[in-house]
Amino acid sequence: MSPRHHLPPPAGKSLHVLVLGGTTEARELAASLATRPGVRVTTSLAGRVSRPEAQAGDVRIGGFGGAEGLAAWLREHEADAVVDATHPFAAAITANAARAAAATGVPAVVLRRPGWRPGPGDRWHPADSLSEAATLLPSLGHRVFLTTGRLGLAAFAGLTETNFLVRSVEAPEPPLPPHTEVLLARGPFTVDGERALLREHRIDVLVTKDSGGEATAAKLVAARDLGLPVVVVRRPPLPPGVTAVPDIPQALSRLGFRP
Repeated sequence: MSPRHHLPPPAGKSLHVLVLGGTTEARELAASLATRPGVRVTTSLAGRVSRPEAQAGDVRIGGFGGAEGLAAWLREHEADAVVDATHPFAAAITANAARAAAATGVPAVVLRRPGWRPGPGDRWHPADSLSEAATLLPSLGHRVFLTTGRLGLAAFAGLTETNFLVRSVEAPEPPLPPHTEVLLARGPFTVDGERALLREHRIDVLVTKDSGGEATAAKLVAARDLGLPVVVVRRPPLPPGVTAVPDIPQALSRLGFRP
């Protein structure tokens, strides 16, 4: 969909863009928009991270109350466009944004970094969910590096004979597998650092979501170098009729701005 307005905005009227954030791309997009004359940007964060990184423009924290709540916010705050730049696995937010945009007529853009692709030497095992990933592990290894975030780890709680190293930005929520060590860290990570970590903890299988991007891709290279299997959880599909752009320049173009 194309925005109702293009630069320059109408006289005396600023252009208001809502960015559904929480990703590097969202932060960089907001920074780009905030430098443009006549543009006001509001970034919405879900509030799952207690100390989010600084954002350009206005910031709101917390949910909207589903699609209806988001639609009401768009009307009340006279938003001219909404950009869904959330995590590729934030399926509920993406669905709500699509419904709210359709209900209000506010143009919507989905910004999604491209997913990872296996290369020569990779030993990838795809899974459609965390639960399916858990069923694959007993046949692949017993010392698991689990990098799927702090939510949803209950899917692995039944693996009582498996040792887990769980890495997340903040402490994961229980229930956890009984044999779990937690490592709190935020990317980007280096290949050398990831390789050393895998060796130090004697990891024999990696589990990750297909988040894409460079900040956490080093673990895949390290796993390939060490010949380790990797369970990759596929992304949820986009809502019917919704397409995504892969980068910030294309998102800006969709909004009617010059990249």
